[in-house]
This record gives sequence, structure tokens and C-alpha cells, in this order.
Amino acid sequence: MTFGSTPWCACYGVPLQTLSDIKLLLESRGLSPRHAFGQNFLIDHNLIRRLVDASGVGAGDVVLEVGPGTGVLTEELLGRGCRVVAAEIDRGLCKLLRERLGENPNFTLVEGDCLASKHELAPAVLGAVGPGPFRLVANLPYGAATPVMTILLADVARCGGLFVTIQLEVAQRLMSKPGSKDFGPIAVLAQAVGEVRLVAKLPAECFWPRPEVTSAMVAVTRRGSPLTGDARGLVDFAQRLFEKRRKQLGSVLGRGRPFPAGISPEARAESLSVEQLIALRKWAAEAGDGPPERPNT
Repeated sequence: MTFGSTPWCACYGVPLQTLSDIKLLLESRGLSPRHAFGQNFLIDHNLIRRLVDASGVGAGDVVLEVGPGTGVLTEELLGRGCRVVAAEIDRGLCKLLRERLGENPNFTLVEGDCLASKHELAPAVLGAVGPGPFRLVANLPYGAATPVMTILLADVARCGGLFVTIQLEVAQRLMSKPGSKDFGPIAVLAQAVGEVRLVAKLPAECFWPRPEVTSAMVAVTRRGSPLTGDARGLVDFAQRLFEKRRKQLGSVLGRGRPFPAGISPEARAESLSVEQLIALRKWAAEAGDGPPERPNT
């Protein structure tokens, strides 16, 4: 059975867009991939299914997708019975998505930038997702990846996990360990509130057009009991320390009182474990060096 020129997926009743289909969909509407929006369409169906499998989403689950493009991943999610809220900045692609998926009651399209700022999601996106739990499953535009992930991990506790295709360099930062050059605020945040694992590395030929970088699929599953109750305070504190990563902690935080047990004022931020950074953040807050800890929302 076919859907237009597209083969039908017997597993979920989902039309799978081939590269030829994607090109035809765009060309017929006078559209083309836009570098400014980070549009590199994932065209490997096996990898798309692998990402959705890793997320564990199924019938009735709410999924946020940022940058749906022509809807290849969207259709896979809808085929599994998910309610999908898709945020798309490209007006031409929004029109295409409405034509293809607008009648599906499980599909909601939010047109515009998913970010209100580097530190806040657009209210329309969170409003469309609703007040309950959800997961992010997306082939994230490279420019939006780090702020979107940081906001969801730090500020939106009802987001149960991030299952995303991102630049390999960003994936390596998420998974990095203390003492490595990649260890920094996003690693501290992700590992404090979630468990991070690599799903797959993706060569450039998995995308159209081919990006100039290698990509990766990463799963960040939120912990039932996070290591901190103040994820935003922790990542802001870590950002402050890592902006001066070559300086000793005593030079950044002062040496006027004893540091927490096991932490030397001569140490540098990159040498501390996530647990030690959490303890240091609490110590600093108690000393009035920064805002008090606050519970995640």
C-alpha cells in the first residue's frame, strides 16, 4: 500500500517519507532547507525508529517535538498513538505540516520560535503541551539544542526525558566526566537530574542536506530522585564557576571560611564531581553567596 509516492509502514500505519518524497514535498511548495534554521532532515528510518524506541513513548503519551521539518519523525510518533506538540519556526514548513497532519486530533502545531529567550521556552509551547508530564523527542536544530535542553532540565520537572539528535560535540559534553575538557554546566545539570546515555552516532549521510559535523542520538532520562532540588540554581552556579574554569575555587568564591569537607579552595571546578558541586552550591547559598536553594517546579 502507498501513501502518494510513499511506502506504508505496516508496523504502525505510518507513511514513511523517503528522501525523494521530502525533496518533492519541498519543491512542490517552492521550499528548500534553510541553513539559518539549522534544517538538516534526518532521512534514515531505522534511526528514527531507534530514537522513538529509546524514548519509550506510546499511546496516550504527550511528546514535544522541536523542529519537525516535513514531519518524518512526527508521523512515526503519531503512528504510535502519541499526542504530539510540534514547534516549527519556518512558515513554509508550517503550512506543509498543516496540510499533511492538520486533521489529526493528536497533532498540535505551534508556529514560531520555541524559545522566548535563551533562558525561557515560548509560553505558547508549554501551553500547548499542557500541565501534565511529557517527553522531548526531536531532531533538534543545532542552534537551539543547548538552550532547549537546559531549560527543560533545569526548569520543567514534568519533562520526563530528552531523546534527541544533536551535534556529537554537545552529546560529548552531556556525557563528560570530571577532569575532562568537555565537563561543564550542561553535564553537571544533566547528570544531576537525569541519567545520560548515547543511543547512536550518526554520520553526515544520515541527513539531507549533509551537515558538516557528526551527530549523535542521546537519551537523558529524568531521575525519580534528582541529586538536587534546585536544578536551576545549580546550573547557574556551575556556569559562574566554569566561566573562570582556570581559576582556583578560592579565587572565585573567596577564602573567608572553610570549604565543605573534601573540597579544597585550591581546586578548580572541572575537577569536582557533580555531588561535590551540589555541596559547594549549598555551601555558597548558606553563606549568602548567591540565591537560596529553591525547589524544582
